[in-house]
Amino acid sequence: MSERHPIIAITGSSGAGTSTVTRTFANIFRREGVKAAIVEGDSFHRYNRQEMKRKAAEAEQAGNKHFSHFGADNNLFGELETLFRSYAQAGQGRARKYLHNDEEAAPYQQAPGTFTAWEDLPLDTDMLFYEGLHGALVTPEYNIAQHPDLLVGVVPVINLEWIQKLWRDQNQRGYSTEAVTDTILRRMPDYVNYIVPQFAHTHVNFQRVPMVDTSNPFIARDIPSADESMVVIRFASPKGIDFQYLLNMIHDSFMSRANTIVVPGGKMELAMQLIFTPFVWRMMERRKRALGAG
Repeated sequence: MSERHPIIAITGSSGAGTSTVTRTFANIFRREGVKAAIVEGDSFHRYNRQEMKRKAAEAEQAGNKHFSHFGADNNLFGELETLFRSYAQAGQGRARKYLHNDEEAAPYQQAPGTFTAWEDLPLDTDMLFYEGLHGALVTPEYNIAQHPDLLVGVVPVINLEWIQKLWRDQNQRGYSTEAVTDTILRRMPDYVNYIVPQFAHTHVNFQRVPMVDTSNPFIARDIPSADESMVVIRFASPKGIDFQYLLNMIHDSFMSRANTIVVPGGKMELAMQLIFTPFVWRMMERRKRALGAG
């Protein structure tokens, strides 16, 4: 953690909905005039798309049916921790981009599914913002979770997470139901060992819970809408959180535990704005004081 060079990390599985949180923070940064260095977790995968396909085929031939993007073998955990550490210490670090599609790849004149070259982060940023799979990772070898000043977990109930992944991969990436199901099954051990434990280290967790039947996610025709959901927001430490203010501002919300507020799904982004804007204010105030004292 760093007063001069704060880090915000959003962590969640593929299909969890981390992009919604990222969009909310982008709006806060723009409104508050915060210059953030943006880093995507996909850029810390070890292999590009074609290499990953080849490695996965080799692993399956060798009898390994659980080769996935979630595990240690396929990610640069050391490089990610080095980035967080160096940014917290000096506001500097190196990152790259993963080019997901033709639109992202075109400016770099590269093929989709490849990485750009490693580059230094922009100078004079106010904070580092990370969105990806492993922002709160803790293993015997690595402790990435110790560096961010704010860790946010995004973790829908599992059937909803699968529905969101199925819909995205089928409709946006052209995969069959069978192919997506195979990916879910292949990832399950790494999901249990590398993704789920992170949510014990996050400062705030957002869990969307559908209010409609999702008992068989593999035949669902659409994603339950925000209005068909509730969002459980759990704070690791409720100290300093004005729950009464949140209850007054977000209609139909209620407290389920002393550290947990439940809000209508359609009010999730409003809740994020109300919760995270003061966090960003405090980070920027601490940063100004620390820089002034230095």
